[in-house]
Amino acid sequence: MKFNRFFSLAVLCAMLMCVACCEKGSKCGECAAQPEVLTDYSAVALDPAPMQDGEYVCQRPAVEDRLFSSKAIEAEIAKVKELLTNERLAWMFSNCFPNTLDTTVHYRKLDGKDDTFVYTGDIHAMWLRDSGAQVWPYVQYANEDEELKAMLAGVIRRQLMSINIDPYANAFNDGAKPGEWMSDMTAMKPELHERKYEIDSLCYPIRLAYYYWMITGDASIFDEQWLQAITNVLKTFKEQQRKDGNGPYKFMRRTERQFDTLSNNGLGAPVNPVGLIVSSFRPSDDATVLQFLVPSNFFAVSALRKAAEILTEVNKDKALAKECTTLADEVAAALDKYAVYNHPEFGEIYAFEVDGFGNYYCMDDANVPSLLAMKYLNPEVIDEEIYANTRRFVWSESNPYFFRGTKGEGIGGPHIGYDMAWPMSLMMKAFTSDCEKEIKWCIEQLMRTDAGTGFMHESFNVNNPKDFTRKWFAWQNTLFGELIVKQINEGRLEMLNSIELK
Repeated sequence: MKFNRFFSLAVLCAMLMCVACCEKGSKCGECAAQPEVLTDYSAVALDPAPMQDGEYVCQRPAVEDRLFSSKAIEAEIAKVKELLTNERLAWMFSNCFPNTLDTTVHYRKLDGKDDTFVYTGDIHAMWLRDSGAQVWPYVQYANEDEELKAMLAGVIRRQLMSINIDPYANAFNDGAKPGEWMSDMTAMKPELHERKYEIDSLCYPIRLAYYYWMITGDASIFDEQWLQAITNVLKTFKEQQRKDGNGPYKFMRRTERQFDTLSNNGLGAPVNPVGLIVSSFRPSDDATVLQFLVPSNFFAVSALRKAAEILTEVNKDKALAKECTTLADEVAAALDKYAVYNHPEFGEIYAFEVDGFGNYYCMDDANVPSLLAMKYLNPEVIDEEIYANTRRFVWSESNPYFFRGTKGEGIGGPHIGYDMAWPMSLMMKAFTSDCEKEIKWCIEQLMRTDAGTGFMHESFNVNNPKDFTRKWFAWQNTLFGELIVKQINEGRLEMLNSIELK
């Protein structure tokens, strides 16, 4: 526990040192790695936002229609709105930050314990990844609001229960209610919305539970359900190392879309069992090309080590903790050996996907975990120099899914297609930067590309932000709020208030 607090303090001190050097006009390492001139979109006009009597119109549901309310979050919204002098930014923050609570959280009791089902937004199912990320920014306020704390505990319990229903599933129904993907050629159950196996689906619940425990000290969530979930995670990861054959998982779908199904009779492309873990699908829910998805394997290393710490300190289960640590160490060693590619322009970078046979797929996809987001998700398990090279690569035309247009830029992916950048990539660029100039630029791009709605979207057309996907995508909205809170907490209020967009 002490190590984590010291690590966080060291990171914060480094950030403050970087801000100081930026203010003096010198360059820290992070700023020096950025281009001298960020793309200038200053002539791009903002789409008009709803106004009434000269004030921005709140886009939140009416109070009586909100699914969950937290006094701590409402107090934070009021505080931030008071601090921000840019009215448009304050309006966007107040719309976005509570969006998960307002529109997706279904809290109740199950067998006397907290239980929370979280929609992803316009799809009324619960993704393990999305739900873990959606409520993450609220954990820091848990000790200020018992109802919020109970809701968060309910999310963790629901996630653990879901893993125990099927660790190969990525998204779940609220109960047994067969849906649109029951015809998929895989071992579907009525509780499952979709059964696309993704490493990160098993990592996000551990990340959330660990952070909740660090903040609140509440270990009540680490009961028999937790132990069974970790046992299932270990079993699944070991099966998907493919050392003893292909394992039990197969997936095929009748579809016209290439990335919605797996090749080779549902097994995907072959891999060499070198210690890495197969992820049949990416966080975008698109099939991998080479099945060792590098950012997700790094996420697995981080999650397994966190699980080991909980198992040691709370459950006193040294044997299960050792299993987690041993697997984490094996995957980390394999990443060192197989995940690094010597790029002709950028030097040593992390590949996006590899297969253990010596093949590398160099690109990045916007959804998190991504290569860009590794410093946000799990900075403790990556090499800083290789990551810095990778970060420059992914935000360049050398990344086939980086798109730059007349109205904006960012990383997208095959899930939506050409010229459709994800706001999430701009947010991750800001989250992983210590340079005020770059962070400000990212926030300005997010403000310019909301199409006047006051919300974030799944993706936007870099030549026409009015062309966007998913009007209601709660994760991206709450993530934007998290980004603004982070800037204030780290002393960048003056930077936020220097933004002139209206």
